[in-house]
Parts: sequence; structure tokens; C-alpha cells
Amino acid sequence: MGMRAPLKNVRGLGSAKEGTTHWWHQKVTAVAMIPLFVIGLAYVICLVGADYATVYNTLSRPFASLVLLLMIAATFYHLKLGLQVVIEDYIHTESTKFILLLLNSFVCAVVGLAAALAVLKLALGG
Repeated sequence: MGMRAPLKNVRGLGSAKEGTTHWWHQKVTAVAMIPLFVIGLAYVICLVGADYATVYNTLSRPFASLVLLLMIAATFYHLKLGLQVVIEDYIHTESTKFILLLLNSFVCAVVGLAAALAVLKLALGG
């Protein structure tokens, strides 16, 4: 028996080498969402009680559309990353975990793209 730990015998069960990148992406999206949500909230507060034409004209401006698109992208990517961690940590059956991870990616992509399409339609006057 040498100075080596029994952990050396584990094959294929080690680190996926993705944890740091995943953690950084979560932190960057969280920080990015702070000013985006503040600006978005300011728009919502200013538009409370406004008629449809005012809301349409305000939100179809390039700056507002850009803020909304960035907020959608950051929010749904952050959501996907966060739910992925929860699924990986608390679901222990591999087949269930795989299905839930696929469903997580699919739902976040579809709902995020639908929201982005709505903003683009508003911005491009469709």
C-alpha cells in the first residue's frame, strides 16, 4: 500500500471539467440582468396606464428593443443554467435526468425564441 488514494481507481467518473465555465456563465448572466431589469422595470413603470399606441411606439424604439432582447437572452440562458444545476444535483436516475435536461434546454429555447420573436415583430413593425 503506497501513498496513493483509492480514488485513483475510479475511471470515467471524474470531473466533467465544465464546472468553472458553467459557474462563470451563471454569474455573468446574473450581473448582466441587473441593469437590464432596472431599465425594463423603468419602462414598465413609465408605461403603466398608457394606451396601446404609446406602448407600441415606446417599445419599438431601437434602444428599448435591444434592452428587451438582451434581457430575454440573459434571462433564459440563466434559467437554463440554474435548472440544469438543480436537475443534476437532485435527480439521481440517469434516464430521468437525461430527459429533464433535454426538456429544460428545449423549453428554455422555445420560450426564449418566442419572446425574442415578439420583440422583433414589435421592433420591425410586423
